[in-house]
Amino acid sequence: MQPEKLLEFLTAVGNLKVIPRHCYTAPDRRESVADHSWRLVLMAYLCAEEYPGIDLGKLLTFAAIHDLGEAVTGDIPAFVKTEAQEETEDRAIDSLVNTLPEPARSKLSALFDEYETQSSLEARLCLALDKMEALHAHNESDISTWLPLEYDLQLTYGAEEAAFSPYTDALRAALNAATRKKIAAEKPEKTED
Repeated sequence: MQPEKLLEFLTAVGNLKVIPRHCYTAPDRRESVADHSWRLVLMAYLCAEEYPGIDLGKLLTFAAIHDLGEAVTGDIPAFVKTEAQEETEDRAIDSLVNTLPEPARSKLSALFDEYETQSSLEARLCLALDKMEALHAHNESDISTWLPLEYDLQLTYGAEEAAFSPYTDALRAALNAATRKKIAAEKPEKTED
């Protein structure tokens, strides 16, 4: 790939460093999409040993690229994202990937297709870990930033994706325990919508 093309693409996806997500990483600092993706890559690397024979390179690539479309669309929390917004994000991914020369274009396009269809162990694990990382980040956020619906959502989000494997199911259970402990310790006054 020509260096100029690489730099052009990196500039386009560099927006992920400043696009905020729903939760906070520290008081008064919203997490960025890049913050989330970085920790997902590390999480995937550390969890991969639980899956003998997994293609680590593919898993880490999924973790690194899974939210590239948000460089164009911004982050929309899963609990409000519509089907139309998901389609817009898919088109954004296509527009970004199509700026790349071959063979990078075809390779990334195939990886996005595989991730979208969840047709491999690597894709399923990455999606489950994506949900688990979001839950962990949310548990680290000050509870005053939680919306009323999140008290229940925090205990159900990602359960279906985690159920594919005993390890991710156990990770989900540990996150549920941490969520319950956080809610009990901080004794927030729940408000109704």
